[in-house]
Amino acid sequence: MTTYEETTPRWRTTIILSTLLQQNHDTNRMLSMQQHRIRLSDSVESGAFIFPLSGVAFLLVDPQDLPERFEESGLTERIKTFVEVHRNSFLLFYAPFNRERELEILSVIQHRFFGSNLSILPVRNNVDIVRGMLTIAKATSKPYVDSILNRMALARAQIVESSPVWEMLKDLM
Repeated sequence: MTTYEETTPRWRTTIILSTLLQQNHDTNRMLSMQQHRIRLSDSVESGAFIFPLSGVAFLLVDPQDLPERFEESGLTERIKTFVEVHRNSFLLFYAPFNRERELEILSVIQHRFFGSNLSILPVRNNVDIVRGMLTIAKATSKPYVDSILNRMALARAQIVESSPVWEMLKDLM
């Protein structure tokens, strides 16, 4: 007996990475091992992962790479530019230990970009980084987003049909 996962083809996509993100970086290696097509670009922001077929982009930020005085790091300007360039943007905030400094930086970023199209995804390790990116990219890619929308419409129709409130409204008419 075969399972659903054995019969469905493995999802693969193209990912554009910054050449400044080292080719031997663990996330790059993990994505390559899953047979995704990796393209390196000099014109992409350092730490960026772009999924062109899904229309989403991720920016990896590691607070340990920032200077002691966060305000002088230029991170806020980098994120602002990233959000302006990419419509569906996500910040991968690498915080494996949740130290006080990491939480302060996260709080500053959340307050600064509240109400923008930036979504913040805290990650603890490379597995979380890859899993988070691939889940979001897959859910927003064309064949999968149509399937999700169809399932949501079907679920909504079933809820409306079996709703006692809907039955009561029908009786009042």
